Amino acid sequence: MSAAMGSVLRMLREKRGLSLRELGQLAEVDHAYIHRLETGAKEAPSEEVLGRLARALKAEKRETHILRYLAGHPDADAGLVMHVLEDQSVTYDEFAGAASMAFRGSGRPDYKKMIERVRRVLGEDNGHG
Repeated sequence: MSAAMGSVLRMLREKRGLSLRELGQLAEVDHAYIHRLETGAKEAPSEEVLGRLARALKAEKRETHILRYLAGHPDADAGLVMHVLEDQSVTYDEFAGAASMAFRGSGRPDYKKMIERVRRVLGEDNGHG
């Protein structure tokens, strides 16, 4: 399970000011299951559960796409995910491109540079580069 996905769920829930129980009631999902998702103890939820959680959280389209990506990519870099959520200028496609890049090295990845690299590649693919 992606630690990143749990962090995103928790962040969205806290942003809405909801307790685990309140989110569980709104989404018609057991609050203990949501807790296990948030802590990374539970595997990726079904598409149906993910949809109900996203609707109950009133997640924006971009946030919902990111959650779906994380459900299918449990090894996604949590730091990148949090960077992208903070930087609203990063599109979902840019996030997915950066998330699919293999990071090599012992230092901390430079997420800003990763996004810039993806933007250049996407721009070239669109005939802009």
